[in-house]
Amino acid sequence: MKNKSCPTDWEIQKLGNLGTFFRGKGIAKRETTEQGIPCIRYGEIYTQHHYYIKNFHSFIDESTARKSTKIQKGDILFAGSGETKEEIGKSVAYLHKESAYAGGDIIILRTKDVDSLFLAFTLNNGELARERAKLGQGHSVVHIYPKELKNLRIHLPSLSEQRKITSILSTWDKAIELKEKLIEQKKEQKKGLMQKLLTGEVRLPGFNGEWKEIRLGDYLIKHSEKSQLNNQYPVLTSSRRGIFFQRDYYLGSEVASKDNTGYNVVPYGYFTYRHMSDDLIFKFNINDIIEKGIVSTLYPVFTTKEQLNSHFLLMKLNDGNEFKRFALMQKQGGSRTYMYYSKLEELKLTIPSIEEQNKIAELFSVMNKSIHLLEEDLEYCKSQKKGLMQLLLTGKVRVKV
Repeated sequence: MKNKSCPTDWEIQKLGNLGTFFRGKGIAKRETTEQGIPCIRYGEIYTQHHYYIKNFHSFIDESTARKSTKIQKGDILFAGSGETKEEIGKSVAYLHKESAYAGGDIIILRTKDVDSLFLAFTLNNGELARERAKLGQGHSVVHIYPKELKNLRIHLPSLSEQRKITSILSTWDKAIELKEKLIEQKKEQKKGLMQKLLTGEVRLPGFNGEWKEIRLGDYLIKHSEKSQLNNQYPVLTSSRRGIFFQRDYYLGSEVASKDNTGYNVVPYGYFTYRHMSDDLIFKFNINDIIEKGIVSTLYPVFTTKEQLNSHFLLMKLNDGNEFKRFALMQKQGGSRTYMYYSKLEELKLTIPSIEEQNKIAELFSVMNKSIHLLEEDLEYCKSQKKGLMQLLLTGKVRVKV
């Protein structure tokens, strides 16, 4: 029976009618190598591949290949297990001609008379993705099996229309990929320049004065304000980049305490950081989003005196080798390292004049804005592609063949 939302000239087929199912096998992590015969492990379907396999991230030797399952161009690879029902059964198309192998917990569909990339786009979007999630079985680890996948119903246009749709969507993918590469290039350029400017190896035009060594505590002002009322200020959480804060939620049942009085207050433009680390990485952050927010008492709060540019210091602490060496010196055995504010004050840093600090900070502010604009453009392109995909894969918008 035709679905009303499906164009009348599209067929509805069960996935089991579009090819043959079988399973991958073998390929434990210890069997992978840095080079050799390419292979796919089920976890990589979640983390490394989207819709189709672009590059290989794991390899095996010939002896492992002989006991593994070979895949070929046109195959669809499903992740057979996962942690949530929403992610279970994510699939990717294999479009390469070279020989490769699939490990255990991968379900393989060897397709016939269908464009495998069209199938991958369709299986991972819209109603079909929701139907696939319903098939997941289990709790702590969710599994999916070929017998359930076989009964998924696919809306299929003609093969020529399938290919036209995948051609359009692949063009968008290439544009998105180019933007991602450009962003990575910009970030690498920034990182390389930062390493040189923050150490004085490269100087900006007009600056040639000697840098001086300072005791950091002589240039900092500690802030000891505490929150007085429950839900007085929103909670702040640090970004992974260690540069910005994100407004999260008011403290409640989601965190350790239901009463957020007595927490450290972070005014706009002030620093904070978590004073303990399991991996010697301490991320410093500046509140640059709201007038005041709060953080746990595990996060000291401070600001800089006029002779020290706060954003210059932020870059020195998060990316400079001086602080990393200093953090290593604080490790006193055990798995954790503690960087109390009193220890941070003893850090010795080399800095240029405040004028040169300001120029360096200004330069990287411009670079950050440029990268941010590119990232916004990338998200817009992804959103546009997603909207177009929903229209093309449902037949709401038709293509000329």
